Amino acid sequence: MSTIAMAQDVAPQDEASAIDDIVVSARRREETLKDVPVAVSVLTAERLEQTGAQDITALQQQTPNATVQIARGSNSTLISFIRGVGQQDPLWGFEPGVGLYVDDVYIARPQGAVLDIFDVNRIEVLRGPQGTLYGRNTIGGAIKYVTQPLGHDLDFMARATVGSYNEHNFLVSATVPVTETLSVGGTVATYRHDGYGRNRTTGEEHYNKEVNAYRFSTEWTPTDDFSLRIAYDRVDDESAPRHGHREVNSTVGGFTPPDDVYDTYAGLTGEQDVDTSGVSVTGEYRVNDMLTIKSITAYREGYTDTVIDFDQTPLPSLDVPAYYGDHQFTTELQGLFTGENWSGVAGLFYLDGSSKGAFDTIAGGLGVVIAAAGKVETKSISAYADFTYDFSDRLHASIGGRWTSDEKDAEVFRAFYLGATRSPLQGGTVRPILQTRTNYTANDTFEKFTPRVSVSYDFSDEVTGYASISQGFKSGGWDMRGDAFLVPQTVDGYQPETVTNYELGLKGSVADGRIWFAASAFYADYQDMQITTQQVATPPATGIASVVDNAGSATIYGFEFETTIRFTDNLSASWAVGHLNNEFDEFFTLISGAPVDISNTREPQNSPSLTSFMSLNWHGDFAGGRLTIVPALSYRSAYHLFDAPDPVLDQDAYALVDLSTTWTDSTGHYEIGLYGRNLTDEVYKVGGYNFAGATFNNSISAFYGPPRTYQLQLTYRY
Repeated sequence: MSTIAMAQDVAPQDEASAIDDIVVSARRREETLKDVPVAVSVLTAERLEQTGAQDITALQQQTPNATVQIARGSNSTLISFIRGVGQQDPLWGFEPGVGLYVDDVYIARPQGAVLDIFDVNRIEVLRGPQGTLYGRNTIGGAIKYVTQPLGHDLDFMARATVGSYNEHNFLVSATVPVTETLSVGGTVATYRHDGYGRNRTTGEEHYNKEVNAYRFSTEWTPTDDFSLRIAYDRVDDESAPRHGHREVNSTVGGFTPPDDVYDTYAGLTGEQDVDTSGVSVTGEYRVNDMLTIKSITAYREGYTDTVIDFDQTPLPSLDVPAYYGDHQFTTELQGLFTGENWSGVAGLFYLDGSSKGAFDTIAGGLGVVIAAAGKVETKSISAYADFTYDFSDRLHASIGGRWTSDEKDAEVFRAFYLGATRSPLQGGTVRPILQTRTNYTANDTFEKFTPRVSVSYDFSDEVTGYASISQGFKSGGWDMRGDAFLVPQTVDGYQPETVTNYELGLKGSVADGRIWFAASAFYADYQDMQITTQQVATPPATGIASVVDNAGSATIYGFEFETTIRFTDNLSASWAVGHLNNEFDEFFTLISGAPVDISNTREPQNSPSLTSFMSLNWHGDFAGGRLTIVPALSYRSAYHLFDAPDPVLDQDAYALVDLSTTWTDSTGHYEIGLYGRNLTDEVYKVGGYNFAGATFNNSISAFYGPPRTYQLQLTYRY
């Protein structure tokens, strides 16, 4: 199970020597992986299928210095960090730090972004800021989900999966050529499994999955120079609410942590539903040998109803029902250029999006409910270009830049209602506002130019080295939870944050292609970090409130190394390792009204110092078909879930052991797969909440990764 790309059309016995055939679009144009001066990991459909990967979180185990996981309190919201840079809070108005793209369509919101694996050609993970070619909110990197082209041949696939916890998944996919130039296709998939645990208060399943997914597309290629693709996708997630596991004793009610980490005492009930959908139109026209024009236009929308019981008890100590809604329109026009000794891409991008929401914080200890609601509308426009010039057959240089302007309008509302029950905003009893805490509108424009420069040199036909400097930024905004009564400056919002990255890399193959590798070393300067802190309000106000501000800066450096070694035609080994040193240089908070640097008491979140992945891949003839066996081990050193270290929630180092076996008959029509994940049944945290103290019933809770599971998968292809 290689973390470096394996070309889709290369026979398995030749995979380890296929470096020259690996094609990626990391620089918005098709290039071989060896020639791209960017740290890129790629997982192809073949690798994802061999290991039985079910969703995009499989990237975390196989990609160095990456955190890709399901958000706390959710089944389909994505949280991504690359090289210690990302965004933990999926609240509307907050921007992600790792960009997600499906067929070059930007996915602005994390809700519904835990993409299940189907119809995929490959997934590319670009590490480091990608501000020049991918724009705003890619300061950590970008994840590109590339779907499989339809082609013009009749194709059919049916797949059924059964497994632990009553898992039963079904997928049907088909491509039908209507004419010699027009094809239509579609995929329908359902994913089900029972909960790993149970809600001991309501009797509901806990950590279950109930998802339906659809994708339909049509492709038209009337000539060799023109192609048009229209695609539609939809995901409906009706899994049960995921509340988490209480980690400490409560101060009210006498509740102790459940013995099973997947169980909860949560009493909050309500609808849990996530619906996301989108349509895209992609056209490409080859004008001549020098110029190709590409257009990408898309519309997406998403709606989420959710309930999270933060205190994990039947009491309304800290219950949060919430609603999110968003929509976005994006359009992009690219020009792809190719000359005798130069190539490049230039383009224009426009986004018109709206993100809104409302949530209650039912605080039984205070006898009130805190209602919050708001909306952020964004119009973003950018222009970019990136060109490469070949000074010789071996020396190449690239230069690029992107100008971005984000115009944002915000509405923020926060109020107290008497009574620890739902507010009128969440369908509760209609009653007057006890106190309005925040009620303002604001607008601002955030502009930034993000450059990139790189030099690469081919030491041989098989090995290339590069040096690069790149920059990315995450847009500014306003805290949708801001309490202007306690902290008046929340109405001023926060400014963009930036990362400037310096990188050296070496990639290629040696030993006649039997050993191939990709290595990179990087140093990043992270400035104006947007951090949520607990602030003590200045007089005349009193109290404590959460505030989002440009409170910190950090220095990040490390290295990544990936390799695949082919020992024989039937046996290969893969290894990936990432080292990360992430330290705050500054972390300011307000203590008694004065800014104080507390960086010596803070640690960056989701930044394990060591991530590693190792696997063997054996394949050979067996029982009239082809048998592949892939044992794998992934490791993450200790890390913090929050900037403030907490021994209750900090995660110790852990390792996951997986084993996959697939058999394909000689005709290629039938395939049987047997997969075991987390075979040692490792218990590990992937998220948490910390509301310690008597006011909120000492609510410290954690969310855990899946336990040991087994799956049997049957596939038929025609």
